[in-house]
Amino acid sequence: MQSSAVDLLKQAQGLLKRAAEIPQVDADDETLCAVRAAVESVGRLVDGLRATAAAELDERSRFELGSDGLAYKLGHRRAVHLVEHLTRTSQADAAARIRLGKAIRSRATLDGRALPALFPHVAEAVRSGSMPIEAARVVVRCLSQAARHHADPEFINDAELDLVTQSRQESADCIAIMARAWREALDPDGAVPREEALRERRSFVLGRERNGITPFWGAADPVAAAQLKAAFAESTAPDAAPRFLSEEDALLGTTSISTPDGDIVQRVSDPRTPDQRQFDVLFGLLTAGMRSNGQRPTATVMAVISLEDLQSGGGLGWLDDVAEPVSAETIRELVCDAGFRRLLLGPDGEPLAEGRLERLFTQAQRRALAVRDGGCVWPQCTAPPSWCDAHHVVEWANGGLTDVDNGALLCSAHHHMLHNSDFTMKMIDGRPHLLAPPWLDPARNWRKVGRTRVRPSVLPSVRFERAA
Repeated sequence: MQSSAVDLLKQAQGLLKRAAEIPQVDADDETLCAVRAAVESVGRLVDGLRATAAAELDERSRFELGSDGLAYKLGHRRAVHLVEHLTRTSQADAAARIRLGKAIRSRATLDGRALPALFPHVAEAVRSGSMPIEAARVVVRCLSQAARHHADPEFINDAELDLVTQSRQESADCIAIMARAWREALDPDGAVPREEALRERRSFVLGRERNGITPFWGAADPVAAAQLKAAFAESTAPDAAPRFLSEEDALLGTTSISTPDGDIVQRVSDPRTPDQRQFDVLFGLLTAGMRSNGQRPTATVMAVISLEDLQSGGGLGWLDDVAEPVSAETIRELVCDAGFRRLLLGPDGEPLAEGRLERLFTQAQRRALAVRDGGCVWPQCTAPPSWCDAHHVVEWANGGLTDVDNGALLCSAHHHMLHNSDFTMKMIDGRPHLLAPPWLDPARNWRKVGRTRVRPSVLPSVRFERAA
């Protein structure tokens, strides 16, 4: 049986070598995409075999076997060193293969009875090549953390099945977000203890100066990391103007252009590297904070009125921190400028958007879109919200409203692609959905898009049914 497995793998190796010798430069687009998909499927099967083989080596090298362990007999103290030696991979990768393999390999009791894998759904998906190894690793890691905190095994099984199902259509990055959401939902103690543990690990170290350069490094908890990323993303957006640019850098990046009318226009580009920009942003903000006099920044005055009163032109509205009401017509005249923003309330006090009164989405609406979409909604795009345009799903020219329920975040490239391709977008149940052209998706299925950090929808219903 084992020799036949080796023979099969050698045959597969020969076929793959022949496939690798076929040049792809002359292939048409359809063939190239098909080759890419086939290569990925083969790679996933190989990744699964790597993990289970590494786990079997670890099993035969376990500590209690002593000098009879396989690794010891081959001159290695631990199985991870044996895997590293046999595969010439890094020790970290060898350890990762062993961890995953132990979670998806079949087990046996002391008397030889067969037991299923610790994560049977992941095991089957990896064995069949339908689940990327990166997604399998993060699912196993997050659900193992939940199990260590005494999560209900039935809930863990439900989460595993849901994540494996989602992995057939979502990227490994999206599965990682979902897996973390499941972990927090499954943990009886919630996220607070883990957050406190992460916060305890925060650090900032200023090293010793050497040759005029002082190194520094550290570790940030999720909240601090989010603040840093937001500051960096704002300054590194493709259409962002250079920030915290020194006089020397501004001089280097300034070019003079003569217009057809004979005018001289100066254009400033950013000559700094991405790392230099982030350094300047960080210490520019630090310097600004040190110079601050502690006063509150520019105030925001909010005008509040119900949608019914705004549409009828009657009724009253209120300005923030002013007791005297104003007319609906006065509210109409206010513009989203100089600290003023309009907020519409429905009959039950629910916040609505500007509708036809504003063509552009306000910052408040963009924040709402950022929470819902998580950045560019295009599949596999990782552009953060600060890099994105707010797109009217039903175009403004076609009567579309400037509402959160008619908006979606798209990076500049995908915004242009949507307007200049056969992709179609529409809102379904308050979420953007994308329809690919028929030659990409013959089934013509609307796909929900976006990267919102939501709690899994399966778990609450499961808890309710079992509690009942």
